Amino acid sequence: MATGKITPQKLAAEARHRLQALGDPVRAAGAQRYFKETVPFLGVSTPEMRDLAADIYQKIKPDWGVPEATEFCALMLTSPYHEVKGIGILIFERYRKDFPKSVFRTIKKWLLADYCNSWALVDVLCPTSVGTLLEKYPELVEEIKGWTTSPNRWVRRASIVSFLKLTRKTGGLDPIYDIVQSHFGDRDDLIQKASGWLLREAGKADMARLEKFLRRHGPAIPRTTLRYAIERFSEAKRKELLLATKKP
Repeated sequence: MATGKITPQKLAAEARHRLQALGDPVRAAGAQRYFKETVPFLGVSTPEMRDLAADIYQKIKPDWGVPEATEFCALMLTSPYHEVKGIGILIFERYRKDFPKSVFRTIKKWLLADYCNSWALVDVLCPTSVGTLLEKYPELVEEIKGWTTSPNRWVRRASIVSFLKLTRKTGGLDPIYDIVQSHFGDRDDLIQKASGWLLREAGKADMARLEKFLRRHGPAIPRTTLRYAIERFSEAKRKELLLATKKP
């Protein structure tokens, strides 16, 4: 329980009420076009969500810690609505610098339960929260490699996008290439796109290494992954790599 006046339960009820008031049915209907799966929306814009999260955080900042933020996020994630889940994550990640290692398993439980039931929610939660845990506890890098074989597509996507923070460090590239290679056989387009995104970001730290990796494994790499991975190369280089990596 929170030590201040606002409990996670009370704040969750308040946040849901405020989100309902901000909802726009037209915007909600439009948001669905970005997702193949059905994702219930209230129709709250991203700037409005971030403003609301900032306002909420100011209320609980003096009194809450990781336990309260985790409880609040868990309550919000049980909602079917994207924006409710999103606010839970935005508050939760404010406490990432104090995350104990145990939060890693908590997040995996949320993913396995399909609480993050879209690529967008996985991409909000994992690069920041799981990424921080991987930096803080390097031994978790080996553990997250086991996520790549999960039957749950959100766990598999999380195994990729959680490494985005590590692309900023040349020394963090080895596990990134291992993770992507382990997904070569995955036919899920959300996994293929995430793999390409991660490779593209890894290329910012070492473009020569990315090109070498693509040339070595070219025919085995899904074309969707490859097209995302080469976006930062010149047009001429992109055409060359697409040709050089085609299956014989």
